[in-house]
Amino acid sequence: MSSSGTSSPAARRVLDWRLRFGFLSLVWGFSFLFMKVGTESFAPFQVTLGRLAFGTAVVAAAMAVKRERLPRGAWTWVHLTVAGFLLNALPFSLFAFSELTIPSSLAGICNATSPLWGMALSLVALSEDRPTRRRVAGLGIGFLGVLTVLGVWQGFDGLDVTGTALALLASLSYPVGWIYVRRTLAGSSHSHLSLTGAQLGLATLQLAFVTPLFTSVPTSFPVLPLLSVAALGVLGTGLAFLIQYELVAEVGPTTAQMVTYFTPVIATAAGVALLGESLSWSTPVGAVVVLAGAALTQSRPRAAGSPTVAPVPDRGDTGLRERPRTTASQT
Repeated sequence: MSSSGTSSPAARRVLDWRLRFGFLSLVWGFSFLFMKVGTESFAPFQVTLGRLAFGTAVVAAAMAVKRERLPRGAWTWVHLTVAGFLLNALPFSLFAFSELTIPSSLAGICNATSPLWGMALSLVALSEDRPTRRRVAGLGIGFLGVLTVLGVWQGFDGLDVTGTALALLASLSYPVGWIYVRRTLAGSSHSHLSLTGAQLGLATLQLAFVTPLFTSVPTSFPVLPLLSVAALGVLGTGLAFLIQYELVAEVGPTTAQMVTYFTPVIATAAGVALLGESLSWSTPVGAVVVLAGAALTQSRPRAAGSPTVAPVPDRGDTGLRERPRTTASQT
């Protein structure tokens, strides 16, 4: 792939896009399980630091192979620092802390609320996003789905409010970051790979500064939690970004972003099957309602002649259908 983000048809045919789509769904779905296993032996900040360090290494290697240079300009680096905090350091840490007290399956479902937050915020922050009846209805349906997942009729009995709130705040952080990036970096002349490498590197530095202040050096490094953190970074943060961008270039953002709707399903299945997490009827039913609402919030007529902008990969997309050709953010 060149610095402009294009890749040859021959290169894309090496592995069918459907297989890459399935792999991406699995990786982002299992990310919540990896976090859960990682936090069993390491502090949440340590899990996030390891995740970012491994992910940055993968993207840095891709930059070296493609001979990409880091972006220039003081303001570009300021904006990337903010983006790294809102799209990586903050949500990754919040999800890791949330899974200390809530199941990984619930964290994965909370992640699916990002499109709902994104649509609500874009109506306020982005003047070009006009509300439609369908999108407003989607927001309302999604909200009802969240209440169903939380079991509001039971008075949230048995629910860890703090952990759930942290997971929802993590999901909110993504669209806030995307709106910021859209306002500040959408017109950047730098390649997506260059900007993402710098952003992940800056997020890693932020966690490298914070982690020693609140944690002590681990006395042991159990194999399974360590492998989970490595998989979370290499697969869920580094490789997943590269695959997602290629999918967008090949099949378009609308098809590529459908991975969002498989992530909570896989996260729930993995948590129940491999971690033995309990599952009441309201969790899968509410998740379906949330996803239905999220799908409605993203449905709108395509403007004729509108520019095609590569989406921000992640793991949990917002309601912003067009996104700048920059930044990495995953579940």
